[in-house]
Amino acid sequence: MITVTTERFRLAQVFTISRGSKTEAQVVTVRITRGGVTGSGECVPYARYGESIDSVLAQIRALPEAITRKDLQDALPPGAARNAVDCALWDLEAKAANTRAWTLAGLPEPAPVTTAFTLSLAAPDQMEAAARAAQNRPVLKIKLGTPDDMPRLEAVRRGAPNARLIIDANEGWTADVYRDLAPRLVNMGVVLVEQPLPAGQDQALADMARPLPVCADESCHDRAGLHELQGRYDVINIKLDKTGGLTEALALRDAAVKQGFGIMVGCMVGTSLGMAPAVMLAQGAAHVDLDGPLLLAEDRPHPLHYDLSQLHPPTRALWG
Repeated sequence: MITVTTERFRLAQVFTISRGSKTEAQVVTVRITRGGVTGSGECVPYARYGESIDSVLAQIRALPEAITRKDLQDALPPGAARNAVDCALWDLEAKAANTRAWTLAGLPEPAPVTTAFTLSLAAPDQMEAAARAAQNRPVLKIKLGTPDDMPRLEAVRRGAPNARLIIDANEGWTADVYRDLAPRLVNMGVVLVEQPLPAGQDQALADMARPLPVCADESCHDRAGLHELQGRYDVINIKLDKTGGLTEALALRDAAVKQGFGIMVGCMVGTSLGMAPAVMLAQGAAHVDLDGPLLLAEDRPHPLHYDLSQLHPPTRALWG
C-alpha cells in the first residue's frame, strides 16, 4: 500500500533567496507498507522545475501499488515525486531485510559529515548579524543573486571572519555582473560559487575565466545532462529532489566523478526524513549542504543529530 500525504513544518525564521521567501517547509511524505513493514520518504516540490504539491501527489497516486525501485526509474521522470517514492522503497527494503540502506547499496557505514549553514538573503546589517550568530560554524553558505551583492558579502565576512564561504546566486546574476564579481569573491575568501547564471544562459561560463570553482545547481539534474556541463562547471550539486531519488543520485555521483567533476550534496528546505538518504551520498563529497533541519522550528520524530555543523547518519527509527 502506498500512502501519500502533505505536511507543513514551520521555519525558525523567514528564509529568502533571489526568487522569493518562505516561512514553512511544505513537503510530501510517502509511506509504503508491504508485509507489515513500512518505508518512508519525503520530497519538496519545487515550482522552479514546474512542480507543485498537486502535481506531485497526482504522479505518486498514479503508480501501481507493487512498483519496484527498478521500474520506478522509468515510471516517473527525475523530480520530487520519484524521489519520495524511491527513498521510501530504499527504507522499506532495508527494514524488510533487517539491515541498513548503505549495506544494500554495497557502501560502508557512513561517517558524520560537516555541513554548510545557510544565511538567507537580507539587508547587509541583517546578514552581518546572522553571520555573527553563526560565526563558530566552519562553513557558511550565503544566498545572494542581486545586482548589489558586495555590501552583503562584506557584511557577512565582518560577522564571520574565519568561516569558509560558499555563495549561492540562484541564477540571479548576468554574465557581466558575475565577470565583475568573480575576482572580488576570491579576494573575500569565497571557496565556491553556485549557479551564478540562469540555467538556460550558462554557456557564457565556458567563455570566461573561472578564478574560483563554479558549481552547477539548477543546471544539473541527472546523468542525462551531465555532458552539457563540461567546460562550464567544476562542481555539481546533487539534490535528491532533482535526481528523482537516491538510486539516480548514487549513479550520478559515480558518473560525475569519472568525468572529473567535484561533488556537492545539497537539499531543499525539508525535514530530517528528506536529508537522511543524502547522508549516504555525502560521503567523500567536497562540499555538503544538508542543513534543512537546522532551519526548522519543528522536525520529525527521531530527527538527525547535529553537533553544531557536524551531521550524523540517521538512526534506523528515522530512515534506512
